[in-house]
Amino acid sequence: MRILLVKPKARLRTVRGLERLQRLEPLELGYLAAVVPPPHEVRVLDLRLHRAADRAYLRALSAFRPDVVGISGYSHEASEVKRLATVAKHHLPKTFVVVGGHHATVAAADYDVDGIDAIVRGEGCAPFAALVAALAAGRPPEGIPHLLRTGADFDAAACATWPQFPDPATLPRPRRDLWSWRDYHCVWVSERPTPWEPLFPPTAMVRTSWGCRMLCTFCIVPNLCGGVHMPRPVDSVVDEIAALDADHVYFSDDENFIDEEFALALADGLARRGVQKRYFAWTRATTVNRSPALLRRWREVGLDAAFLGFEFPTDDELRAVKKGGSVAGNQRAHETLRELGIAVHAAFMLMPEWDEAAFARLRDFVAAMPPAQFSFTVCTPSPGTADYAAMKERIWTPDPFSLHDCMHPLTATALPLTRFSELYADLLATAGKRHPMRLMRHPIRLADAVRVAWADNRWRHAFESLYRDYPERLWGQATGDRGQ
Repeated sequence: MRILLVKPKARLRTVRGLERLQRLEPLELGYLAAVVPPPHEVRVLDLRLHRAADRAYLRALSAFRPDVVGISGYSHEASEVKRLATVAKHHLPKTFVVVGGHHATVAAADYDVDGIDAIVRGEGCAPFAALVAALAAGRPPEGIPHLLRTGADFDAAACATWPQFPDPATLPRPRRDLWSWRDYHCVWVSERPTPWEPLFPPTAMVRTSWGCRMLCTFCIVPNLCGGVHMPRPVDSVVDEIAALDADHVYFSDDENFIDEEFALALADGLARRGVQKRYFAWTRATTVNRSPALLRRWREVGLDAAFLGFEFPTDDELRAVKKGGSVAGNQRAHETLRELGIAVHAAFMLMPEWDEAAFARLRDFVAAMPPAQFSFTVCTPSPGTADYAAMKERIWTPDPFSLHDCMHPLTATALPLTRFSELYADLLATAGKRHPMRLMRHPIRLADAVRVAWADNRWRHAFESLYRDYPERLWGQATGDRGQ
């Protein structure tokens, strides 16, 4: 069989703006391709790489004529996933279309539509391998765990339970030969950069574990993994990293260092093999404060930067989402990482109900922080969480999934949307002044300087005009105007 695996092109300007700064490998499609045995032929089509994405998609359907089309997407990409599925069915009616990814896992019923034949929930390798085997043998794909048929056979009751994550040791080596590693990048920040080093180096993405032990109420991970963290075998991860062409690695784990024994073993394994890469990882302030020696060890093997979820500038707000940390703890972790030579990516969340004073409080807090790279999301809980269920009746957008990129408020804003967007963009401008690249003023390449300035401008513009992604009747409204 011929199998085409597709990564959609984002519709929202906020997401496209982010991709100018960070476009990472379609790792999920590489994993799926890895479980397809010969003689089947697999291709990966990443539509993010194409200016004319529809033309590239139609060309692939016409030239390759796949027997199976697999499409993966997040919730904000769900409408595009469904459209691509419909296009495939229109041009190749006998092609089997299967969808997966985050949205398929947390809101499978949204994909029970014409054009889609099956939905994979959770980790897709085992269900996809079983699906391919069934189709190749001419059997209907029935009785496959975590795979739902659509239409009359759709099992709504199955969506009431979460799919079980498999043993991480079963995760295959992704098929990176199906794309060019040079097409993927991440704007790279470090505390101690060398002059003229590239700001947008080719970057590989590696997964060392799944799950998290924390119980943040806005996050779906505790539901999917039951509060358990499951690492891969150390030797397997070391082998994968050692084989990468890229010198820069972005870890996709929810928390890289929460299992200290595993994290230390992985650092030691990389050192023994003489692997010389540079790393970006996600961690928590509580982990940094509890185990600074572990982060020091990772700095020795190449950790350049760490993502820290600061979330809010006050302890009351942190307690409200059960973050399990404090503002003082966040600040202490920031100082510790910088002392170790590890740059910090500080992430904050905005609340739709914020007024002018709340925005000003966060703006002043950021302006007083040590150098860091910043990002700001809106608190938009994932479907499937208790927080999402609690706010569901208050969602005020006609199609909430289409704006579920964690950068669009889904419930009524206290400020008019136009003002909310303006203050959002102002936060980005304030944060830009605290960026290590600007404060340290180390020499950078002219081409990189132009590229980052252009990307930053388009990124900020996406937030200034964020209100335009909503129906025009909502642009000037605030919470008190909802009944008008």
